[in-house]
Amino acid sequence: MAKAVPSPLAAVAVLALLLLCRGAEARVLLTLDDFGGVGDGIANDTQALLDAWAAACSSTQEAVLAVPAGKVYQIWPVQLSGPCKKRLKLLISGAIVAPSSPDEWAGRDPMKWLYVYGVDGLSVSGGGTIDGMGQQWWASTCKRKKTQPCYSGPRPKAVHFEECREVSVQGVTLQNAQQFQLTFTRCSCVKASFLRVVAPADSPNTDGIHLNDTSHVRITDNLISTGDDCVSMVGNCSDVRVKDISCGPGHGISIGSLGKNRTTDMVEDVKVDTCLLTNTTNGVRIKSWQGGTGFARDLRFENIVMRNVSNPIIIDQYYCDQPTPCANQARHSSTQAVEVRRVEFAGIRGTSATPQAISIACSDAVPCRDLELANVNLTLEGGGAGRATALCYRASGKSAGTVVPPSCLARS
Repeated sequence: MAKAVPSPLAAVAVLALLLLCRGAEARVLLTLDDFGGVGDGIANDTQALLDAWAAACSSTQEAVLAVPAGKVYQIWPVQLSGPCKKRLKLLISGAIVAPSSPDEWAGRDPMKWLYVYGVDGLSVSGGGTIDGMGQQWWASTCKRKKTQPCYSGPRPKAVHFEECREVSVQGVTLQNAQQFQLTFTRCSCVKASFLRVVAPADSPNTDGIHLNDTSHVRITDNLISTGDDCVSMVGNCSDVRVKDISCGPGHGISIGSLGKNRTTDMVEDVKVDTCLLTNTTNGVRIKSWQGGTGFARDLRFENIVMRNVSNPIIIDQYYCDQPTPCANQARHSSTQAVEVRRVEFAGIRGTSATPQAISIACSDAVPCRDLELANVNLTLEGGGAGRATALCYRASGKSAGTVVPPSCLARS
């Protein structure tokens, strides 16, 4: 009998498998239960998480730190710090919940709950849930409670990464944050994908994904339904891609607010693509305070569908979010403003809940320049009498294709 000769393709496959196996590093698996975690939703499992993190972060092998499925771990405010010796994976298959009472933050930093600092190469996944239990925080805020006493102080950012690189958060649910749901500050090389981010429509300041001084970001394939911006970015952010997002309810997708308290903010190279916004109070928005400096430039919003959205396209250089009115500095020639330049709105279509579908209000001192409206089709929700309108002030640029309502941009 003739001896079978392996095909060249089979030989290549075997060689690739051998190389893959040889190149794979060993991993160590740790769980919260290994360090005394109870997971009944009542016990304080904070020390178990801290001890498990310390072991995983100091491991000389790549570690997987697991939050087991079917359990609920109540965690008080913690700081999970790096650097770690190897890449680390946090596998959340169960639930991590915060204590429900704001009183539990007495003597602690009121702006932090799950705070991750200085960790590179961390991935978070597992299909589980992170619940900020923010209901009592929201109820006491002056935005919700209109009578005194009410609370106007800081609230925790539920999951906050700071000074981290090569961070990935995917495939988990983040809900009911005390304030922002997922925040990245001074981070780079960030991925946030396949997330479900939810809070009630009237939960104040529960931004879905918030970027501050962060670059090289990919936010994709997320369902975000919250009480503030679905995605927001402030400070100095660049090379940001936001794609395949379902947003609503919420306040839309925002650049800003920028320039508050006369700060200098710089946001550039941002692309928002293929998004569905439903029943939001804004669509795609750029917002800045009077008196700030810096710029928002090289921004592109394209292939976006609006369903019953108030203010579908908005640039507001007179943004003011405070109890007392902001002084109108527009007529003072020396007034500074964040420059808005080279912004494209392309392939934006759907229905507006407000008669004014396009609102572009720019500064006298630093007008908006090089704007473009291309193939925009926004009509009134319900098809009622009248047509949607556009209003521009101190804004110039061009239009291309069919633009409904007609462009209000002055020619450059």
